[in-house]
Amino acid sequence: MRVLLADDHPLFRDGLKSLLTARGIEVVGEASNGLEAVEYAKKLSPDIVLMDLTMPEMDGLAATRAILTDAPEIKIIILTASDDEANLFEAIKSGALGYILKNLESVRFFDLLEEASQGEPAFTPRLAARLLSEFAQGNRQPKTAAISEKRTDDLTEREREVLQLLAQGVTSNKDLASQLVISENTVKYHLRNIMGKLHLQNRAQIVAYTLRHGVNPSGKPDAGG
Repeated sequence: MRVLLADDHPLFRDGLKSLLTARGIEVVGEASNGLEAVEYAKKLSPDIVLMDLTMPEMDGLAATRAILTDAPEIKIIILTASDDEANLFEAIKSGALGYILKNLESVRFFDLLEEASQGEPAFTPRLAARLLSEFAQGNRQPKTAAISEKRTDDLTEREREVLQLLAQGVTSNKDLASQLVISENTVKYHLRNIMGKLHLQNRAQIVAYTLRHGVNPSGKPDAGG
């Protein structure tokens, strides 16, 4: 796993680098602002970027969008002290695969980092619950319902079943495979197809999309949308 750190606090970067290195994780670069993060991501092609939100020159959300525009395969995890819901939701819209608070215990942090390296969303249960609750409780907009219907017409019945499980909080490949009685490789195949058809970048965005637009197994938008 090759990681790029993006944070404007040198002491924090030093401490995090030491933790990562001790776990055998390669830190390929350190950025002190958003512009450097974009530049280094392009130059170094890391597997994961650990991105702070508040940085000079360019903030973490803008840097996330810029990086993913050129390199959508890079996994970006927001690592921040802010548990503001607006930042959490905007991070997912920007393409971040996860959102981790800096006060998290190191053991759980490394568990989430490992999950992210496998393409799974990196959220603590509390933040995941807030995300799912927000989109499920009336964040659906009439203008987007027609878009949802048009896009999901192309999804297969199995792909819609995957969407529903993700929206219910079943996020790991293993659990999805178990629920659907298919292999994990088949789960990955369906997820790639869903992202391609819905023009999304990662699994966290699939969850947000499903809940925002109210997609149901029939392929039609939910009546509430």
